Amino acid sequence: MGDQIDALQLKNAFLAGANNLNAKKEWINELNVFPVPDGDTGTNMTMTIMSAAREVAAISAPTLENVAKAMASGSLRGARGNSGVILSQLIRGFTKEIREHADEAGIDNLIMARAFSRAVETAYKAVMKPKEGTILTVIKAGAERSVELLMEGESHDMVSFAEEVSAYMEDTLKRTPDMLPVLKQAGVVDSGGEGLMTFVRGAL
Repeated sequence: MGDQIDALQLKNAFLAGANNLNAKKEWINELNVFPVPDGDTGTNMTMTIMSAAREVAAISAPTLENVAKAMASGSLRGARGNSGVILSQLIRGFTKEIREHADEAGIDNLIMARAFSRAVETAYKAVMKPKEGTILTVIKAGAERSVELLMEGESHDMVSFAEEVSAYMEDTLKRTPDMLPVLKQAGVVDSGGEGLMTFVRGAL
């Protein structure tokens, strides 16, 4: 894997993340208490991501451009419910950055960090009243940690970089009940954040 991931690795990581989310959707539904306890966060996020996964899986000769495009268009087309819309916007922002570097051989840590930041920006803009303690907080933590790692200047290969970022996001997810009282009352972490991390764990 080394310092970059190429289009085939991006395709495979995305599909692995989507399949993990699909496998755990019922568990994520059970966590769903915010903004309304309607038990569909896992289903909505899964429908959104599987729509993208079908388009990504159909690509026989992956390039950064066509994989990123399929991720974005498939998730926008499949977006269901609040959590699905936010997830599709995260993917849209993330892939926008990747497509700007599509002529390069692969994605490095710098592009990955910038893609995270674009994802955060795009998702926050898509929500009328962004609330902390949600999926937004978890992705923002990932963006902040990825920038910090770059600024620390130590060279990380792609896997250890992604693991560091993911671990920080996991810690932030665990803290969501301290940010949203309704989560604390129910004794759960945010379902959208859990859905995002389920995807990230699979992709990793």
